[in-house]
Amino acid sequence: MVAMAKPTRRLFLRGLGGALVAAPFLGSLEERRAKAQGTPVPVPKRLIIMFTHYGCLTDRWFPANSHGPLSAEDFAGTSLEALAPHAGKILLPRGIRAMNEWTEDNSLGQGNILGIAGSYFTCAPVSPNGSNPLDSGGSQFLPQPMAASLDHVCAAQLTPDAPPLVLRVSGQSDDDRTSVSYSAPAKPFPGFGDPASALVGLRRLPGGGPESYAAVRGQSVIDLVHDDLETLERFDMSASDRRKLEAWKELLHATGGIESQECFPDLVTPLGLTDENFEAYGAVTMDRVASKITDRSDGADLFSNIAVLSALCDPARVILLKYPGAYTFHALNLDLPNNYVATRTGGAGLSGACVERANDMILTIDRYYAAKFAHLVQQLDQIDEGEGTLLDNTAAVWFQEYSDGAALNLNNMPIVQAGSCAGYFKSGCAVNVDGGASDLHRGNSSAVCEVAGAFIEFKQTGTPLEFGNAPINKYFCNLMNAIGVKAGPDGFPALGGTAEVTHYGMYDDTRDFVSGGENPPAINNPGEFRELRAGS
Repeated sequence: MVAMAKPTRRLFLRGLGGALVAAPFLGSLEERRAKAQGTPVPVPKRLIIMFTHYGCLTDRWFPANSHGPLSAEDFAGTSLEALAPHAGKILLPRGIRAMNEWTEDNSLGQGNILGIAGSYFTCAPVSPNGSNPLDSGGSQFLPQPMAASLDHVCAAQLTPDAPPLVLRVSGQSDDDRTSVSYSAPAKPFPGFGDPASALVGLRRLPGGGPESYAAVRGQSVIDLVHDDLETLERFDMSASDRRKLEAWKELLHATGGIESQECFPDLVTPLGLTDENFEAYGAVTMDRVASKITDRSDGADLFSNIAVLSALCDPARVILLKYPGAYTFHALNLDLPNNYVATRTGGAGLSGACVERANDMILTIDRYYAAKFAHLVQQLDQIDEGEGTLLDNTAAVWFQEYSDGAALNLNNMPIVQAGSCAGYFKSGCAVNVDGGASDLHRGNSSAVCEVAGAFIEFKQTGTPLEFGNAPINKYFCNLMNAIGVKAGPDGFPALGGTAEVTHYGMYDDTRDFVSGGENPPAINNPGEFRELRAGS
């Protein structure tokens, strides 16, 4: 047991057990200490990323209004309809381009069709790089980005003793075509692919580091946090807090094993992180993402709930929910992997005859992802924290690998954010950062394959090149500044930095990727998107 000189959020919430017993009275203890020291109450700011592959039907995903206030009605009929109840806390940053777009002539990125995922959160080229974009030989494989990814850059400053929490939804291992998290150049970070293991990885028990799942199974929360509770009881607290503590101890005694506990039952609906649900997830062999675990949740929800628990308990300020690539959603009644659904051809070909129900299958996947993001948002928004909710102190962002999965275009990226990150961002609106027009082109995703057998040509379903080209690097700068990452004198994020982050990545122009890293690094448009800031 580590001695506590004063109550701190990190020590109270250093593991699952501490989180379960601390929440009802943590607020007043923090307020007492802060008031005594004349400092404001610290509220952690978090970044939760949900990442999916292969894009979407952009013209059905985006609301028609690309710049201005959003209401629930704006989401009606779109793929994002599940987010309508949360319209007031949604920010749609429009007009953004990601880097390293694959083309047949190498004009917008490297000649490596597999390099997009690795470049996404690094804004750096991948190596090795094939000079022939149509060559399917050895140069196309084993691409590794030449920089660490955003999640690790942020975590290195915010939680230097812990990496970001990376959750591989479905348990499927990533490879060089689908990995997006890199702890260093050419070093993919696997994270957790099993919810029970992820839960154990977050738990730090008194007197030691992470324990095995088997070692703690069956122990009660009281057993695991006995010493912390005794120390906590010695603190000066209000009579109301004292009553809450006693009531909480009685609840913990009554509810038994740690895996069957509800996380803050008086504040949030049960997270369902139980032995029964973990075992149900483990029993699913064909489709762990969308298969029902309970009447109200599926396999993906287990990972989202662990992300919520981690945000609340604070072992990680940066969390990545990584959905699988080349994955068949059997539970959604689909019999093609999602990469072949995205091409509309039923295979890897980017031109050819549209398969039957091509657009409907993409729409099914789009709506499923939107429902999973809505579940995450709802869980975050049910937990009170400070003057708002856990969601209000978070930036939860759903990113997609492409804009359209047949065109493989990276302009007009579909990005949706929930939460203002403690008032840093605007909310309840769309903001077109590439000119401010309220009718930004939504792409041509549905234009071809409404009828089976129609011929689709590469790039035909994308967004015209003149629309949506503001560099994603600037939005990454927004996110880093919002959660407290600092930069050195050159504006790049740096340990020990004190300045605002204005630069990120090697390049912010997709045409610079053509060189495969031979061009000098260049950030041509530094800074963040100020128009996304609250009050701007």
